[in-house]
Amino acid sequence: MPIQTLTQHTFDRVVHGHPVVFVDWWAGWCEPCRHFEPVFQESARRHPEIVYATVDSEAERALVGMAGVSQYPTLMVFRDGLMVYSGAGYLAPDQLEDLVQQVIWLDMDEVRREVARQADQEQPQQNAPAPPAPARPRAGVAGPIGYGWPGL
Repeated sequence: MPIQTLTQHTFDRVVHGHPVVFVDWWAGWCEPCRHFEPVFQESARRHPEIVYATVDSEAERALVGMAGVSQYPTLMVFRDGLMVYSGAGYLAPDQLEDLVQQVIWLDMDEVRREVARQADQEQPQQNAPAPPAPARPRAGVAGPIGYGWPGL
């Protein structure tokens, strides 16, 4: 299957419409992105049962913002519509193949149980009063980032 180009209009349909989707977020000015491209293409050739897709970050700024991508290349992997991996930086061919195998053998029942446990733990926090604002503003993300499956 050829590598698909995702847009803001096609992203959800592709991610939720296929069992396994690897998404490469790239930028034209990014040197590591250019080095990762043939690695990604070779993996796509070796694994036609997996959907491989790319997002051009310069053309899809709104999608990049919604996904919270800030480094390139960033690879996100979705299994049954759930993000199970997100990582920035170049992956060597053997590293990408190892990730493919981990995702293929991932126990999705356990992933769903873990997602449900995390949702249950976050539920009381949503009703709690907001903490006081810090004395000085700080740069960075406010709160924890819940990317992907911690077992990968």
